[in-house]
Amino acid sequence: MKPHGEFLAGAVGEIAGVSGTTIGQWARWGYIRASRSEAVPHVYAFEDVLEALMVKALLDRGVSRMMIRRAVAQLPEYGDWPLTEAQLATTAPNGRRPRIILREDGGAYALSPRGWQRMVAPPPYEDVRLRLKRAR
Repeated sequence: MKPHGEFLAGAVGEIAGVSGTTIGQWARWGYIRASRSEAVPHVYAFEDVLEALMVKALLDRGVSRMMIRRAVAQLPEYGDWPLTEAQLATTAPNGRRPRIILREDGGAYALSPRGWQRMVAPPPYEDVRLRLKRAR
């Protein structure tokens, strides 16, 4: 898929609700990438903005940064924007950190240090969906 649009880190951060510096850190750490230009200044595509929104949504749900990085690494078949292409969910908080769930082929797979593990009896989970909100 061809990337669309051109955004600098500050604009991406404003859309995602974080600072431009945080966007740069996320790109360096491998959560998102700058599809338009990895040279300085990084130039991000619209699809990269959506990935940043997914990272923010997962962090807001209490998912650890390590698990987000692991999810990106374990989803190569979903292409350049795996967090928005895959059907992801998180387990409901129950006193522990939420886990990332991949919904695929009629099953639920939990992300573990060994990769995706099919869950026989998945706990309650909530889909991660992007919702763009209008400023009031």
